[in-house]
Amino acid sequence: MNSAPDLSLIIACYNETDILTNSVKEVVEILDATRYTYEFIFIDDCSQDDTRELIDALIEQYADKSFRRIFHEQNKGRGGTVTDGIREARGTVVGFIDIDLETHARYIPSCVAEIQKGYDIATARRIYTFQIRSFDRYILSKGYSRLVKWIFGFPLQDTETGFKFFNRENIMPVLDTVQDQRWFWDTEIMARSYLSGLKIIEIPSLFMRRFNKVSTVNPLSDSFEYLVQLYRFKKQIKQEQNRFESIKRNTTS
Repeated sequence: MNSAPDLSLIIACYNETDILTNSVKEVVEILDATRYTYEFIFIDDCSQDDTRELIDALIEQYADKSFRRIFHEQNKGRGGTVTDGIREARGTVVGFIDIDLETHARYIPSCVAEIQKGYDIATARRIYTFQIRSFDRYILSKGYSRLVKWIFGFPLQDTETGFKFFNRENIMPVLDTVQDQRWFWDTEIMARSYLSGLKIIEIPSLFMRRFNKVSTVNPLSDSFEYLVQLYRFKKQIKQEQNRFESIKRNTTS
């Protein structure tokens, strides 16, 4: 494929042996049913299982597709992994999904279509089905979303969704300002995008927790870490705004 594809899809991987092959098959079937040209960028963040072997097997299996891969030599975290994918992407639209498909790939075409209509960012806003085993995650997610809205004063309802698509050209200046390279990356890039005036749409999507995949989330320690990060980031944004206002005053005086 010589020309730039419509979509670059980033598949950030960490210990995905149990789900990767079937999930990729589902995503390919959905994208092949659209008119979009696309590429996959697999990025493995130092998995401890056979994920890398599976990625190589998938690239061979789908030899007629534009599949590429990056293998990290050191673990970078969720944000660093997605950032590498965005920088490597060739598509006019670039996005990533959680490959466990707890938010299903059927929402990809809707996100791409919204970017092509003129939005800078399109995300899948998670609507939780009632699952008693994931009720704690539901409460924590809703509580965090409300806290973010209250602290920053913006209307976004789900900054943490692992299902985000961007106009690549317009997101690059924001990406260059993002500092966190782990889980807080999602909050930071959405907050900075909103404060930069980018047009954002959140598409309602069904979220169904998969219990056959071991979660790396620790509700207590991760919640505390998020609160610390929110405090630091709020302070940082205030300092940046003050510097901007100071520069503006000095240049107009």
